Amino acid sequence: MKPFVLYCKSYRTDLKRVVRLTHSIQKHNRDNIPFYVSVPQLDLALFEENLQGLKVELLADEFIIARNPDIDPVKLAGIAGSLSQQVVKSEFWRTGVSISYMCLDSDCIFIRPFYQHEFITADGTPYTIMDEARDLLHIVLAKKKTKVIEDFHRESREVQQEFGRNGKHYNYGPNCPIWDRRVWASLANNYASPRGLSFLDLVLKSANEQRWYGEALLKYRAIALLPSQPFFK
Repeated sequence: MKPFVLYCKSYRTDLKRVVRLTHSIQKHNRDNIPFYVSVPQLDLALFEENLQGLKVELLADEFIIARNPDIDPVKLAGIAGSLSQQVVKSEFWRTGVSISYMCLDSDCIFIRPFYQHEFITADGTPYTIMDEARDLLHIVLAKKKTKVIEDFHRESREVQQEFGRNGKHYNYGPNCPIWDRRVWASLANNYASPRGLSFLDLVLKSANEQRWYGEALLKYRAIALLPSQPFFK
C-alpha cells in the first residue's frame, strides 16, 4: 500500500480539464507521486484514449463502489451527480491503493514543482485542511449575503451534533482535501456501521463529505490533527 497518492474523480464532460491537470502533474511532480483517475465505466475507454502515454492510473467508479457491499448501486445511480461523486471520492480508500490521498478537482492545475513532504509528514500523517472559513465568509458578508453564512453554520451544526460536538464551525475545504483511510475507517466502524448506515446514507443526511471526514477526525482522532490552509487557490 502506498503512503500517499493523488486522486481525481471525473466524467467525460471534464475530459479536457483532466488532460490539462495530468500534464501539469507530470511536469511538476518531483517525487513521482502516483496519480489515479476514476470515471464511470462507460467513460473509461474515452479517458484511456486521451490520457495515453501519460503517467496516470485509470479506475472505474463502479470498481470503487463495489468495495463496499453496503452501498446500493441502483440507489447511488438514482441521486444527483453532485452527491454521487461525493460517495465515490469518499470510498476510494477502500481500494487499498494508499493510506492517504489528495482528492483533486478536475479543473485544478499545478503551477510549480511539488513534493510529497508538502502534503504528509515523514511518518505518513497527512496535513488536514481546516480553518474557520473567514476568507470566504468575509467576502459574502461584505456583499451582505447573510444567507450564505447562515447556511454554513446550519450545515456545520448538522454534522457536529451527530458527534456531540459544540463550539466553532470549521471548514474542511473548499477544495482538494487530503484524506486518510484511517479516518474514513473510524467513521465507518464507530458511527456508520453501528447505525446500519453507508456513506451514501450519510451524504443524503448532510451533503458535505468534507465535513463528515473532518468531524470524524475530531471525534475519533484516528490520526494526529495537523491543520493546514488549502493547497490550491
